[in-house]
Amino acid sequence: MTLPEHPAQCGVLSLRDGLASRGFPRNGDSLYHRGFAMTAAAPMTTMPPADPIVGIDLGTTNSLVAYCFESGPRVLGGGAGGAMVPSVVRFHADGHATVGDAARRDRAAHPRETVASAKRLMGRSARETAEFARGFSVPLVEGPRGIAALDVGGGRVVTPQEVAAEVLRELRAIAEADLGVAVRRAVITVPAYFDDAQRQATRDAARIAGIDAVRIVNEPTAAALAYGIGQTRRAERIVVYDLGGGTFDVTVLDIVPSEQAGTGADCFQVLATAGDTALGGDDVDRAIAQRWIDSDATRALGEHDRAALIEAAERAKVALASADRAEVSVALAAGARMHALTRAELDELCAPLVARTLDACARAMRDAQTTAGEIDRVVLVGGSTRLACVRAAVARFFAKDVYTALDPDRVVALGAAVQAAIVAGGRRDLLLLDVIPLSLGIETVGGAIAKLIMRNSPVPARAHEHFSTSKDGQTNVRIHVLQGERELAEHCRSLGTFDLRGIPPMPAGIPQIDVSFTIDQNGVLSVKAREKRSGTEASIQVVPSYGLTQDEVDRIERESVEHARADMTVHRVIDLRVHSELDLKWIGEALARVRTRLDPAYVAELERAMAEVRTRCEAAARDPRSVVADDFHRAKQALDVLSMRVHEAAIAETLRRE
Repeated sequence: MTLPEHPAQCGVLSLRDGLASRGFPRNGDSLYHRGFAMTAAAPMTTMPPADPIVGIDLGTTNSLVAYCFESGPRVLGGGAGGAMVPSVVRFHADGHATVGDAARRDRAAHPRETVASAKRLMGRSARETAEFARGFSVPLVEGPRGIAALDVGGGRVVTPQEVAAEVLRELRAIAEADLGVAVRRAVITVPAYFDDAQRQATRDAARIAGIDAVRIVNEPTAAALAYGIGQTRRAERIVVYDLGGGTFDVTVLDIVPSEQAGTGADCFQVLATAGDTALGGDDVDRAIAQRWIDSDATRALGEHDRAALIEAAERAKVALASADRAEVSVALAAGARMHALTRAELDELCAPLVARTLDACARAMRDAQTTAGEIDRVVLVGGSTRLACVRAAVARFFAKDVYTALDPDRVVALGAAVQAAIVAGGRRDLLLLDVIPLSLGIETVGGAIAKLIMRNSPVPARAHEHFSTSKDGQTNVRIHVLQGERELAEHCRSLGTFDLRGIPPMPAGIPQIDVSFTIDQNGVLSVKAREKRSGTEASIQVVPSYGLTQDEVDRIERESVEHARADMTVHRVIDLRVHSELDLKWIGEALARVRTRLDPAYVAELERAMAEVRTRCEAAARDPRSVVADDFHRAKQALDVLSMRVHEAAIAETLRRE
């Protein structure tokens, strides 16, 4: 095969510390209310090492972080179930960001600066994401080299990687607060159908957040790891059906116990995977909202109204998991309005989306060369699998009851923690054999694609092929790396390009150019080209056409360091405000019960202290950068000491009444 001639133009591949290590909660989120305990379903039996590796499920709708203790994996933060952080980020005008529940609560009120479901844009161009980005409350814009980006107002444009980095910082802070040590390394899960560009974008996001992504693992494979712990008594062929907020995957794999595998470890071997990185619960929410809009076509809707409708649609969808009809109130600009949805209507709206997932299931089964009769169990993963119509459709397709014993929202994070333990050397009884989702190759003369590694090949993988020039005297060739299943380059996804230069001029077809592809355990591709006669060679770790360049990642990382001190101060003020507002509420309630039993002079002094703290809270709400954190802290501390008397009186009053 011959390579096309191209002008000399090469492609190039392209820390902020978490705050929890300093004792600061993240962004005033209620999840970090003072003193949350390290309670867990699987109690910690030993302290984690000084440099632990955690498992992170970076989800479209929610994200989690987990760690594998000797007693088993558990989700970190927030009590027994672990903290589930909404993957929602609000970018404030002063530059700081709010992440999680607090951002989600503000979404309807501040739709233009609140980003949700950014994962659907990761590693993709503005052009290819324009269709489903129409449902976003934040405008989609074209970033550098056509990358999908978001205009959050105030002249600021953020990439999906920056949004994901804010979520990852939040998860890192949770882990550090729970484990009590700095967290710098993580295994991060991605949809199995994420291509090389999307995986690289995930690694970029981790780096911006100050995290070394030591391994990128497919979400359904992680779920299978969590499923297989303690259950591998015999060989099983399972299907993991993973329908989340924004992505869908289906994976067929064999779980073989060590006695049968002959490897000294239980073997998890992926046979095939298929899916859609733009299909999930978000689409259901938008379909519900659109039905309500269509039913009231005369009403003019602004950005706030649409955001409120989508949020209400999600509430209605969740309610229908346990009811046949749901009614929700929506706060529109023209006033509150009730909207209703029945289970039958929800099933109707979901039907075409579920059908797309079953088409992917059929592809995965064909690729795995297996039948429904050979499947031992179908494991459901992802919050959207709680929908009754989804469970029923999957059960019909595979002709067996679906497995629902695992929490579909947490199983991926638990599996990521298990893989982290494997990477760290703490688990030697498990062996993971994953696959790549799409074929990889290069463009040849005429715009065709020569595939070097076929889809569902196990990773790590290596392949090489011989090529030559197409014109006499050709001294440069461009290597155009592609991913996809079509036969023409124009129908496949461009991952990147680089040039092999300095080839001695020879007749066409004489140079011997060896092109090799290497895929590591993370599914990350490196490509090398070498002309054998002259020894001329060139290589890259493929930088996706829509990823961040090294300079852009460096800039984002540098800015996070430059602004770290100011950001930490603002963060401290925000946390002081959150805790102080709770204190004021509790003190006010206690004072209302026992005011007549207290010395008037003490009451007056207490109310002055409360007024001072309230004034600082109001100032912090307007602009946290305008508040002196140390002064705020001293005022709050003084109020805490002074209020002890009123709390003691309130407790005594309660005891007397009993």
